Amino acid sequence: MARAALGWSTQELAAKAGVGVNTVNRFEAGQDARMSSVEKMRAALEAGGVIFIEQNGNGPGVRLKERK
Repeated sequence: MARAALGWSTQELAAKAGVGVNTVNRFEAGQDARMSSVEKMRAALEAGGVIFIEQNGNGPGVRLKERK
């Protein structure tokens, strides 16, 4: 969801996070990924403007930072 909100391809996320495209694909498919890779992807998405919302009764989510 976060990647789609930014309009990034899996290749773009992989490049910005410094991980392989296969890592992104595996993670998005719900398969195992190293925690260090997940942290890199999250950091790249946050740098791109994503805010991760913790679970609040309806589950976790994402939104984009307000652009000024």
